[in-house]
Amino acid sequence: MKILYLETSSKNCSVAVSDDEKLLCLCEEVSENYKQSESLHTYVEWALEGAGISLQEIEAVSLGKGPGSYTGLRIGAASAKGFCYGLRVPLVAVNSLESMIEPFLGNNYDLIVPLIDARRMEVYTAVYDGNTGKEISETEAKILDETSFQEFKDKKVLFVGDGASKAKDILQLPDAVFKEDVYPSAQYLIKKTLEKVENKEFEDMAYFEPFYLKDFHGVKKKNP
Repeated sequence: MKILYLETSSKNCSVAVSDDEKLLCLCEEVSENYKQSESLHTYVEWALEGAGISLQEIEAVSLGKGPGSYTGLRIGAASAKGFCYGLRVPLVAVNSLESMIEPFLGNNYDLIVPLIDARRMEVYTAVYDGNTGKEISETEAKILDETSFQEFKDKKVLFVGDGASKAKDILQLPDAVFKEDVYPSAQYLIKKTLEKVENKEFEDMAYFEPFYLKDFHGVKKKNP
């Protein structure tokens, strides 16, 4: 089954194409300027070209549904729906935090905790078993302080994501490992997507919304 993957929830604009579990092509770039609006469709073209297939051969679209950047998620969701409607194929949605832990599973960590930087001392996070990837605590918006994650102080914990830098400075966890340059990536949506396809866990596109986790707070314009 040939699947197109879009992951736009973070600074990493990421597109992948797979044939079943085989990754055929990956196009992605991490940018401080969030380039999803200008780069996403170009990356889709490049990924399809690199995979050697046409858009019409795609049989499903998978989206990293968030949490993360409100604007990035809106762009990704609109594009995914557009492809699905145009191609008449199903939409699969995967929690973006799950794609962050995928490359580190089975590396002798008791727990893996993705941290997506939100505003100030806030992060989007969840806790996963370091071997099985099973969710231990569900996704939440969490404000970090010295007491955060203290219940895991006797565990071997890996924190991953762009929220790890501020976590490293404040968390009282001397044995924890922090990897900051980790972002959700389309290539790590494959395993979870195939599980959902197998179970026919498709999204209802008429009602699907990304996993924003909290309301958008725009910048108010000052009165002239």
